[in-house]
Amino acid sequence: MIAVDERKRAGDGYDDDPSRHYSWDERVPNATAVAVGDVIALWDTHTLLGLSVIEAIEEGLGRKELRACPACGRADVAPRKTMSPEYKCWKCGDDFDQPLIREVEVKTYRSRHEAGWIDLRGTVSAAELRQLCEKPKSQLSLRPLRWEDFRDRIETGKNRTPLKILDETREVIAGGHRKASVRVRVGQPAFREAMLATFGETCAFTGPAPAQALEAAHLYSYAATGKHHKGGGFLLRRDIHRLFDLGLIAFDPDAETIVVAPDLTSYPFYTQLNGRPLAITANNEHLKWLTKHWNMHRALYRHHS
Repeated sequence: MIAVDERKRAGDGYDDDPSRHYSWDERVPNATAVAVGDVIALWDTHTLLGLSVIEAIEEGLGRKELRACPACGRADVAPRKTMSPEYKCWKCGDDFDQPLIREVEVKTYRSRHEAGWIDLRGTVSAAELRQLCEKPKSQLSLRPLRWEDFRDRIETGKNRTPLKILDETREVIAGGHRKASVRVRVGQPAFREAMLATFGETCAFTGPAPAQALEAAHLYSYAATGKHHKGGGFLLRRDIHRLFDLGLIAFDPDAETIVVAPDLTSYPFYTQLNGRPLAITANNEHLKWLTKHWNMHRALYRHHS
């Protein structure tokens, strides 16, 4: 389990999108400790943003600007926020305002983790997260978490959230589907355009919605198949999409109605969806995938009649 500090890194050449991908390079400590199948948690130094399972790690080459001490040449010196001179070299002790700047070629890494993303923004504070790291005082961008303690905090603590989707995604990767699991979502924009052409600006569970709020949702595990199946998706509002992926909102194929998990009973907007039909016309292919989704998550609905 790797915890990643989702840094404010303007000008450093990174293009992070927490729910989809995260970038780093070989000069980052623990750079090669991250692997496909790892759970990755991202935070912004203030709060947890979310977590997912790494489906792929893309490797490449890039250039990185290094700041070095003008006295001893130590690289990667960092500015101080409130002290002057702005820089201090912790190797030789020299203080200075302007570091030496040089560019080097580096190996780059970029995770892909969109399929299993669970949005947990604001649910765990930075102070809690630091205490859940193996080394609470670590300042590294990539740092290991005490996974079992972290999981217990997410699933049983304040704002508890089930992490079953992470287990399922990891099982797919560990079960011999590595080649398929590491595929990047090539064609995702076209997949969404096809959904808009088919269904219009309509969330399948809640009805009409602005296109900007709609996401193309796979009804199957994209990580497992690596393909955009015809009839294997429809449009969902972003919040509904996340709850659907978690299994907290589903479609009961026997009753032919939407069902909402008991965990959401304190949220009237979602519970009012209980018993409603889909807002779109589903074909046999859609119903096949919805049934698989229902069978995967039906244990969450043990009180459903």
